[in-house]
Amino acid sequence: MKSAVLPQVRVEPELRNELEAVLHPGETLSEFVEASVRKAVEYRRVQTRFHQRGETAWENYQRTGVTVSADEVLERLQGKLDAKRRQLEG
Repeated sequence: MKSAVLPQVRVEPELRNELEAVLHPGETLSEFVEASVRKAVEYRRVQTRFHQRGETAWENYQRTGVTVSADEVLERLQGKLDAKRRQLEG
């Protein structure tokens, strides 16, 4: 697959200077921009899935009227957290 080029983005000189000041040793501006774009795309994917799950839950509630109490949700989350801690401890 051929690689593609992202459009050039004009920024103020101050922003460019700030950006260059935070580059890691040996890191190029292009690498930084690519990594930033990848992170932003992943964030948007996660955000979209979150909203979709929320919409589905809302529609399910409207259809059934069934809810889960905040205490029950917190209890389930605590159980998952405890199980993960046990798994990581050995």
